[in-house]
Amino acid sequence: MTEATLSRARAGDEVAFRELTDPYRRELQVHCYRILGSVQDAEDLVQETLLAAWRGLAGFEERASVRSWLYRIATNRCLNALRDSERRPKEVRRDLPPPTRVTEPLWLEPYPDTMLEDMPDTAPGPEARYETRESIALAFVTGLQYLAPRQRAVLVLRDVLGFQAGEVADMLETSEASVNSALQRARATLDSRAPRAGRERAPLPRSPEERELLAQFTDKFEDGDVDGIVALLTQDALLTMPPEPLEYQGQTAIHEFLADRFATHRGRRVRLVPTRANGQPAFGHYIEDAHAPIARSFGVLVLTLEGGRIVGLTRFGDSAILP
Repeated sequence: MTEATLSRARAGDEVAFRELTDPYRRELQVHCYRILGSVQDAEDLVQETLLAAWRGLAGFEERASVRSWLYRIATNRCLNALRDSERRPKEVRRDLPPPTRVTEPLWLEPYPDTMLEDMPDTAPGPEARYETRESIALAFVTGLQYLAPRQRAVLVLRDVLGFQAGEVADMLETSEASVNSALQRARATLDSRAPRAGRERAPLPRSPEERELLAQFTDKFEDGDVDGIVALLTQDALLTMPPEPLEYQGQTAIHEFLADRFATHRGRRVRLVPTRANGQPAFGHYIEDAHAPIARSFGVLVLTLEGGRIVGLTRFGDSAILP
């Protein structure tokens, strides 16, 4: 940022304002997505953030960078949105096999990898505990949604973006002690839901190992080979369908669920179209009927891999990332 650009923006020059803010637009959207769990809501909040920044530019005191200032606005807008949201409880579907567990509904959407391609290569601050790839992964974003909103914001600002406790306290207009307390509780909750220790790393994206596993999964799934699909899973694999409050944990429960679902499609062709979301392999799921000219969409299936196996199957219904 140059003083000349800032002065022009304060004088009402929209081009100068875009020069100041455009480099941060995508990372702000990803930030809002982590907190809100919704791509569309995140984009709406970025628009609100930039509008608020444009209107409040005269009050920008330059005690922090433009980037930190924008994160302050965006984070507080997200917290306001979460406070004002009224998401009704989701009724449990009765047409599915009994789940392993009934949970709270999880209002979450996948984040398309195509939108990550223009993310700036900005190294997180020295306080960060998560790599960029891990901090957009479905398991991490899912875990965030179970945190209280303020804990969620603190953890993302501290452990993902690497802001110091004092900076976060200033952004949230609170004390460093309050930030540290919220961070400690958030870390404990997240670690209890998705422990990082002892887990095998997933194959590298688009590596031969990943391609081989996905090819096997595609063949088995399109053939309706439930035994073959389950053989690719870890013993403790988890199948979920946000926002349905249902979990199917373990090979036996997932086998029962898949057998029931494939039975409803008997006589029709199942087709998977590859895509990627949250830095992970994913598929558009389609059903082709001989009497219908267009294949019917059954949403997006995102896979979480561990070592050479599948540890998570997450199905999203209507999704804008369908390939």
